[in-house]
Amino acid sequence: MGSKQERRQELDERAKQGETVIPGGTGGKSLEAQQHLAEGRSKGGQTRKEQLGTEGYQEMGRKGGLSTMDKSGGERAEEEGIDIDESKFTTKNNQK
Repeated sequence: MGSKQERRQELDERAKQGETVIPGGTGGKSLEAQQHLAEGRSKGGQTRKEQLGTEGYQEMGRKGGLSTMDKSGGERAEEEGIDIDESKFTTKNNQK
């Protein structure tokens, strides 16, 4: 088995060739870039979920899932009569 440094070099080479070597590191052109991308994505989503709470985060996902190239999720939900409860989008810090 190679040393940790050799393993990192191998993963870095594979990343430079366009391979995703870290889960969530899609698009990173080096091992370090993929690590940062994966960390940022997981942290960002988790932070937002903590701010909105589980219900708000799920509701936001529903709205985002309705968006298309020519219409926002809100426009499409309104057209199709889908109820999106935006009061759930309020962050926990702002609620009194």
